[in-house]
Amino acid sequence: ARVQALLGAAGFATAADAKRGFDHGTFVPLKLTYPDAEVPTVQLSLNRGLDPAEHLAMGRALAPLRDEGVLIVGSGMTYHNMRGFSDPRSVPVAEAFDAWLRETAVLPEAQRNQRLGAWSTAPSARQAHPREEHLLPMMVIAGAAGAGRRRMAPTCAPRRARPAPGLAGHASRCNPPRPPRSTGCRRRGSAAR
Repeated sequence: ARVQALLGAAGFATAADAKRGFDHGTFVPLKLTYPDAEVPTVQLSLNRGLDPAEHLAMGRALAPLRDEGVLIVGSGMTYHNMRGFSDPRSVPVAEAFDAWLRETAVLPEAQRNQRLGAWSTAPSARQAHPREEHLLPMMVIAGAAGAGRRRMAPTCAPRRARPAPGLAGHASRCNPPRPPRSTGCRRRGSAAR
């Protein structure tokens, strides 16, 4: 209800679906970080138009949750071109886009958001992301981060010349975060649109 209220106040139409299960982008990181599924979770869907500016605004709308002790997680990848996985020729493409994204993520808020809004003009952008579904969760996180919250998680080294998940990657296989003390709540799915 709180997530819907914040999004609604920002002009986003929402709907809840308590029967919908988790997408792999939610399930996989949670399974790795909270294997006992003892953390309340709300899953959000991307907006249909896939507009980066809308997803940045969605994050800004959700920013008050940070001060309420809510962990806001965006799951995706800095490289998601299925035709390029396991192809050594994709490594320079992945590295170029990942470098741009890492540089962008730590910029001051206005500059960061301007660049993220125009992400498709970045080096190797459309080669790394023919479609943006696996990148847009980062826009929500950047919007929620606001000013002054600019840190980068470590990137795991690529395996077998595969492009590496990085900034917006699924839960890191290098250093998974430690879960907070259990709240005793069991996993329940809810999607807002």
